[in-house]
Amino acid sequence: MSPPIVHHPAFRAEMPAGHRFPMDKFARLAAVLEAEGLAGASGFYSPELIDVETLRLVHGEAYVRGVLEQSLDPDVVRRIGLPNSESVAVRARAATGGTLLAARLALAHGIACNTAGGSHHADADSGAGFCVFNDVAVAARRLLAEGAIGKALVVDLDVHQGDGTAKIFAGDPSVFTFSMHAEKNFPARKAASDLDIDLADGVGDAVYLEKLAEILPALLARERPDLVFFNAGVDPHADDKLGRLSLTDDGLARREAFVLGSCLEAGIPVTGVIGGGYDADIDRLARRHALLHRAASEALKA
Repeated sequence: MSPPIVHHPAFRAEMPAGHRFPMDKFARLAAVLEAEGLAGASGFYSPELIDVETLRLVHGEAYVRGVLEQSLDPDVVRRIGLPNSESVAVRARAATGGTLLAARLALAHGIACNTAGGSHHADADSGAGFCVFNDVAVAARRLLAEGAIGKALVVDLDVHQGDGTAKIFAGDPSVFTFSMHAEKNFPARKAASDLDIDLADGVGDAVYLEKLAEILPALLARERPDLVFFNAGVDPHADDKLGRLSLTDDGLARREAFVLGSCLEAGIPVTGVIGGGYDADIDRLARRHALLHRAASEALKA
């Protein structure tokens, strides 16, 4: 049995030649998953573009309008690092709709994954670090507003701190934010998550996985969320251009299996998003991101 996987062609936006964000990874990831038979007999689930009303549950009116009308202040565009274009705006709406759909599917099936998502640097009134709309925050707020869930837990294991998510849910007991990241990496000024674990440069598989094992099962037992959002960024990898940690492919695979397995063992639905990953070799990067979806398939079989 394959877990539900969400994909949309619009996850790949048109970018200027030579741009440093690896936009082609989304289409390549989908191709890898199809080749491995992980898309399921009926193929990928296709999300709708997130509606403006739902975006406003998290993001301010002026910021949403600036993204959709391509009228953002140049300083905000610079912080985001992506063009303020229609293609990028559509991509941001598709990726956010994808995470919301994956969350709904996780509630129905126990586990589901997006082939995009994890834009955790976007806060209420701005984007940053290649993040336009905070898809996890928007999905959580929508489900909370509907009464579909009463509490969410964000497990953010991207190499960069989930500062935007932390700011959005500061003081909100309905969402617990946990971020484990490289201490000296972006952003330079960290926000305050409900739980932050700062890792020294060069931390490898053994130390990383031991620390995660110390934290996650107890956190799940204590918080008892109705849904977990897992940001499975692969930028903690030793070869990642924007990371400062030293995980291997095997370490990432074990991390994915542990997080997803821990959630399912606790009877808690889990939504996976791919988060960051930066490698000039798009095929290698796509295979690294596919570790999440492969682990989801194995977790359902267990």
